[in-house]
Amino acid sequence: MRLGEGDLIDIEREVELGGAIHSKGVMILSSFLGARYSRGMPLALNASLVFEQSYGPVEGDSASLAELCALLSVLADTPIRQSLAVTGSVNQHGQVQAIGAVNHKIEGFFDICNARGLTGEQGVLIPKANVRHLMLREDVVEAARAGRFHVFAVSNVDEAIELLTGVPAGLPDDQGNIPEGSINHLVASQVADMSARRQSFNRPATSDQQQD
Repeated sequence: MRLGEGDLIDIEREVELGGAIHSKGVMILSSFLGARYSRGMPLALNASLVFEQSYGPVEGDSASLAELCALLSVLADTPIRQSLAVTGSVNQHGQVQAIGAVNHKIEGFFDICNARGLTGEQGVLIPKANVRHLMLREDVVEAARAGRFHVFAVSNVDEAIELLTGVPAGLPDDQGNIPEGSINHLVASQVADMSARRQSFNRPATSDQQQD
């Protein structure tokens, strides 16, 4: 994340490992950031997204919710819980959309956590629209019932970022004011600061500055 001109760089696409649907999902994230946080100012950031040490093709948009939450985490300077996995597509309004293979994804993460030892903190965030598709193995169901593993169904990015950070997302009131200290307030403040700094670089130098 750095000052820029509103570009969201999909490194997977740049090196021709990302498919068209994955790239479309990344481009939607840029639209969401601009619409929510910089309607009246330039979106003056450049950010890059990449799956580290991934050397095969990447396709689909089921990682777009996780990618958006990663961007919000950086902008808010707030860490994300590493005990939670995330799957879900997201649209330009921040609404979480259904994905495929939801059972395999939950069970795959459960198997990793189970092998390392369940702590009661691990779990998976899935789209609420996928709840009706759940047909999980009995060992996963038993662990969830016992509180040793969790499946969280979310309908929008605000619900997801609250679970991932433990910090309220912060919804605007009737006057558009966002609660201080919330994720959305922290992100909006950072976006506004980056926009102001970017514009300061574009101002022509004064005569005194030119003489210096």
